[in-house]
Amino acid sequence: MISITSAELDAVMAAFIWPLFRILALIASAPILGNPSVPVRVKVGLAILITILVAPTIEQPAPSADPFSGTGLLILVQQIIIGAAIGLVMRIVFVAVEMAGEIIGLQMGLAFAIFFDPQSSGQVALIGRFLGIIASLAFLAIDGHLLMIALIAQSFNALPIGADGISVLSFSLLAEWGGEIFKSGLQLALPVLTALLITNLALGILTRAAPQLNIFAVGFPITLSIGFLMLALSITFYTPILEKLIQNGFEFMSHLVNLPGIAIP
Repeated sequence: MISITSAELDAVMAAFIWPLFRILALIASAPILGNPSVPVRVKVGLAILITILVAPTIEQPAPSADPFSGTGLLILVQQIIIGAAIGLVMRIVFVAVEMAGEIIGLQMGLAFAIFFDPQSSGQVALIGRFLGIIASLAFLAIDGHLLMIALIAQSFNALPIGADGISVLSFSLLAEWGGEIFKSGLQLALPVLTALLITNLALGILTRAAPQLNIFAVGFPITLSIGFLMLALSITFYTPILEKLIQNGFEFMSHLVNLPGIAIP
């Protein structure tokens, strides 16, 4: 008769449960994989499948602690924080791209062009959503989702399972990385903003030269046309910028879990 002690059962559960929650937290917080349109069952099933594949490759054994004890719950919380922090890094990259679209739309006069997005359960600007889709396609084209899975698999050896999680310095760096939303968002929107600024200056001079001209009837179609034209001309140059931004995201993710940088093929 096969007998299994409680200690052996706890070891088996710990070897599977703790990696599962780190991977599940990554999938829940990462872009594309964590999209609200993806069913919860698919996310959980994908996390379980990845855990089954990754768990045997973990070099350092899991701590021999009861998963339902205070120490076990502390380790569980640490795994959730690590997975969520890794996913949040790449989420910030996508938010920066969407912010660039919102800035462009605001300057073009499309501040009212907002619709309800069932995927994010909120109001989304039209141009921001458009650039977000382009960023998602570029992310999939360079196998970014597979690189994230590879990074989370390597993180178990670089940042072993235990009560010690991400350091306070890493949290400080993660907060500073949030500034990338404003910096990269403005850089992506700068070509269109420059053209719209010149257009608005020209319209201002035209208004001073011909006060009888109805600037509201003429200015809005002009700024809208110039904005779309510049967006169409500059969209081809967004791909290398997005690739560089995603590369910086992966380098920061690697630094967060004490791994060497992952190069995008």
